[in-house]
Amino acid sequence: MNKELMEALDILEKEKEISKETLFEAIENSLVTACKNHFGKADNIKVEINRETCDFLCYAEKEVVETKDDVEDDCLQIALEDAKEISSKAEVGEILHVEIKSKEFGRIATMNAKNVILQKIREEERSVIYNQYYEKEKDVVTGVVQRYVGRNISINLGKADAMLSESEQVKGEVFKPTERIRVYILEVKNTPKGPHINVSRTHPELVKRLFEAEVTEIKDGTVEIKSIAREAGSRTKIAVWSNNPNVDAVGACVGLNGARVNAIVEELRGEKIDIVNWDENPGNLIQNALSPAKIVAVFADPDEKTAKVVVPDYQLSLAIGKEGQNARLAARLTGYKIDIKSETQAKDAPGFRYEDYVDEYEDYEDYEDGAYEEGYEESYEEGADVENE
Repeated sequence: MNKELMEALDILEKEKEISKETLFEAIENSLVTACKNHFGKADNIKVEINRETCDFLCYAEKEVVETKDDVEDDCLQIALEDAKEISSKAEVGEILHVEIKSKEFGRIATMNAKNVILQKIREEERSVIYNQYYEKEKDVVTGVVQRYVGRNISINLGKADAMLSESEQVKGEVFKPTERIRVYILEVKNTPKGPHINVSRTHPELVKRLFEAEVTEIKDGTVEIKSIAREAGSRTKIAVWSNNPNVDAVGACVGLNGARVNAIVEELRGEKIDIVNWDENPGNLIQNALSPAKIVAVFADPDEKTAKVVVPDYQLSLAIGKEGQNARLAARLTGYKIDIKSETQAKDAPGFRYEDYVDEYEDYEDYEDGAYEEGYEESYEEGADVENE
């Protein structure tokens, strides 16, 4: 029996990842519970289990009294003549260990002891799973789509199920059962029924974690993601910086023939990703952030966190982007409120002096001309609605 018990404990420790010491403690507590059910009290009951051999001893600590007439409680006291049968050295007033045979327990006591062990195993199993996924909070994991629960999606992560709520789903994404997807763990809560895991497909950190997994230079710290702005399902802008002058940050993220960034785009179901160079100079950073539009001049105010940008007339719509998206993401990426004007509008503005802009911003570099998009509102401020012209 002892060998079988040890094998059973080894299997539980391996499969459920529950420590053997915890299981031993559960068995000890179950025997104490059985004694309480059998005798009515267990204050003086002690259980000892040998961790190596699985031999166990269950005994009651009883005070030795002179005669049987002096015994007030059979559970707590024992007469001297009975004590002598257990130990010839027993004396009045000492505490004697009286062994309890577990085979004498009734059916109800035995069932209660079994339930105590099973309950402890279930609690530990939930605790182990909670700790495993709590450590993965704010990280990306792969899950298997199980079913739709209303408008939410149940996703199996292996040892636990997660819930992808409607608010954390990318608009337009449709998943089929058994489909494998990558999700970002937002929060892990411990509940009586086990861990409750909330995941997301819209969080900007999802893109960041995917780049960390795909790009070796980001993983080893050579390249850093300084900032990220995302409109899930549509477009993401990330600003990257290289700590090694010999490593091109943007090139590392794009990969050979775009292999790295394309793998991430595929995982995000075609979401466009703009990768730009981070720059400590706010003017340069704003110019990079508004890529692929060509910028004539930038005037940035670091104190007010505002910037005025002048672009060629034919690049205005490209700089603002469809429904203001390019300017909006650039504003989030840089943290600046950006006001974009064409050269014609800037020259016609009261008090405008073109040379002031050029003096403030001389080190700009031209970008390749991008595709011309239909015109939209000429100026954009973060958070404001942008209307079509």
